[in-house]
Amino acid sequence: MQSIFTHTYNSPLGEIILGDFEGKLVLADWKYRKMRSSIDKRIQDGCSTDYLENKTDLHQLCIQQLDEYFQNKRTTFDIPLLLIGSDFQKQVWNELLNIPFGKTSSYLALSQKLNNEKAIRAVASANGANAISIIIPCHRIIGSDGDLVGYAGGLSAKKKLLQLENSFNQLEMNF
Repeated sequence: MQSIFTHTYNSPLGEIILGDFEGKLVLADWKYRKMRSSIDKRIQDGCSTDYLENKTDLHQLCIQQLDEYFQNKRTTFDIPLLLIGSDFQKQVWNELLNIPFGKTSSYLALSQKLNNEKAIRAVASANGANAISIIIPCHRIIGSDGDLVGYAGGLSAKKKLLQLENSFNQLEMNF
């Protein structure tokens, strides 16, 4: 049985657990987030296997690209992803991938892009369930009023990511 190989990346903003399942990234999530156990259960159930600590070539590629991102040398990622979640969650996560580096959006704008303006809470919930942080840029979602709103890595990390992308002070909405 194939395992989800895990490795912890010590980012400048905190520890991130990386998960490699059959050569695709299924996990790049904050180690100490509130939803850790439910995210891990969803990933393990979705792949019908358990975690096994073992650094892989995919982990190394992911670390290299994240390091480049944190050094302002990378604005996009080209890592093979395997999204584990409901069809709706996958729609939301795929839409997050369309928010460019240095731009932000809101839950309302995201629900409008999905042609379901009344789904703001469901969009927010799917955003919060994102298990591939930074690479699937859920940190680029801010409140419609421009305020920072929840983030699995904490609002301090979110603010620093947006500052890194030079968008926190500009708050350019991507509508």
